[in-house]
Amino acid sequence: MAAKFALNDGEAIVIIGSGAGGGTLANELAQKGVNKIVLLEAGRNFEEEEIENDEFGMFLKLSWLDKRQAVGAWSVARTGPNLPAWIVKGVGGSTMHWAGVSLRFKPYEFKIRTTYGAVPGANLLDWPISYEDLAPYYDRAVQKMGISGTPGGQPELPHNNLHKVASAAAKKFGYKDVIHPMAIQSVPSDGRPSCQQIGFCMQGCKVGAKWATNYTEIPKALATGRVDLRPQSMVLKIEHDREGKVSGVLYQDKDGKQHLQKARIVALAGNSIESPRLLLNSATSRFPQGLANSSGQVGRNYMGHTTAGLFSIYEKPINMHRGNAVAAIIADEARNDPSRGFFGGYYFEVLQMGLPFVAAFLRPPSGWGREMTTALEQYDRMAGVWVCGEQLPCEGNSITLHATEKDQYGLPIPVVSNSDHANDAMLRQHGRTQWQKMNEGFGSIRTVEQPTWSSTHNLGTNRMSEKPRDGVVNKWGQSHDIKNLFVSDGSQFTSSAAANPTLTIVSLAIRQAEYIVDQMKKGAI
Repeated sequence: MAAKFALNDGEAIVIIGSGAGGGTLANELAQKGVNKIVLLEAGRNFEEEEIENDEFGMFLKLSWLDKRQAVGAWSVARTGPNLPAWIVKGVGGSTMHWAGVSLRFKPYEFKIRTTYGAVPGANLLDWPISYEDLAPYYDRAVQKMGISGTPGGQPELPHNNLHKVASAAAKKFGYKDVIHPMAIQSVPSDGRPSCQQIGFCMQGCKVGAKWATNYTEIPKALATGRVDLRPQSMVLKIEHDREGKVSGVLYQDKDGKQHLQKARIVALAGNSIESPRLLLNSATSRFPQGLANSSGQVGRNYMGHTTAGLFSIYEKPINMHRGNAVAAIIADEARNDPSRGFFGGYYFEVLQMGLPFVAAFLRPPSGWGREMTTALEQYDRMAGVWVCGEQLPCEGNSITLHATEKDQYGLPIPVVSNSDHANDAMLRQHGRTQWQKMNEGFGSIRTVEQPTWSSTHNLGTNRMSEKPRDGVVNKWGQSHDIKNLFVSDGSQFTSSAAANPTLTIVSLAIRQAEYIVDQMKKGAI
């Protein structure tokens, strides 16, 4: 049974958000003997029987659909202006929705300012940590998450037909690095089954084979008796004392009642939109720009990865929907090779989508009509891909507070601004061209492109930096300005890299937990 800690208990560690960062941090701290942890989650706690193999049913059930605004040159400002991010509002956060792709950063991706030099229009910065610093925590995350298809992990998942087609096309094209590291178990472990190849990975894994904190970290944390999970608790403001240290968290429960939970430490893990929004909404006369924002960098340098979605159509059936959501990853272009005309790299994530989502997301330039219907008629012959590449940090890509619009809690809604840097546009076009050439060389007869989707990888906005003037948190995710305030989600990323972020978020949370325990023992926080 979960512990219940008093609202006025100033010894509590309050974690805001229960996804990859917050859920992992809560369990790591609990397992290390930290006694009073309050885990606040804005969304519901979904029971196993509520998970359905239904794309739109689960989209409506799980998604964070609070009012938001997308602006900027990205296509989402036109195609989904009220949904700039496709993330989850519920216990487990977006680990319920993610496909399970588990890639490590490459060493150079921690040092993009050193590697790329000064890039006009971008706000490049090296991380204050290196790959070598994080490598042992990557190893621990692989074990914790039950990752298959990676060194030190479980055997690779079975190859479905989409994997076989994409792999053969890639090898004929000259690519050699076809991999499949997934946080989906290929063998039973940790009290969870192996993957059943159902294919609805992004709707919440029905059997629990995919790692998600609501199946793994949070139940283990609750079992210690040291964690108090409070679902449907929307945090409105972080408060501070006269000395400027954070002292509590004001939140609203499902019945509309407000509560102030006192805190010794606050860890912010609400995603790269909600986390900076909360810091900005917590402005006071002492912190007029918002908490932890002496640098002016809170909300800046938003990154969502540079992406493109394409479907290549073949003459014979592929039935891409049979098997897990991401069938394979082609990694040959995930390198820094400026001779291609851009910095950074990208992955081909060979992706299936169910017919309802293809119909919804496949919006050719001509819109509904023959181009659309003739593509849908060939659904069984499609091979899908999501090009996922580095997006350079730019100050103008940002999270700000709307001047007049407010949400159901009375808070200014977040405005998510995003536009391609010239480097992003060249990387995206290179990925589109290479995918089409690769598939045409293997016999595809047509390739249909999708507009950019609402971002599922939301990064930056509270970035790590060595110097306080350049970012929001230090190498431990600890605020430069307020020593008992931490950031534990993807908003602390200094660069996006080409890799999906979850493995890195989990690794950083494991590392951060060690630091917090050490600092508590020393009485430093």
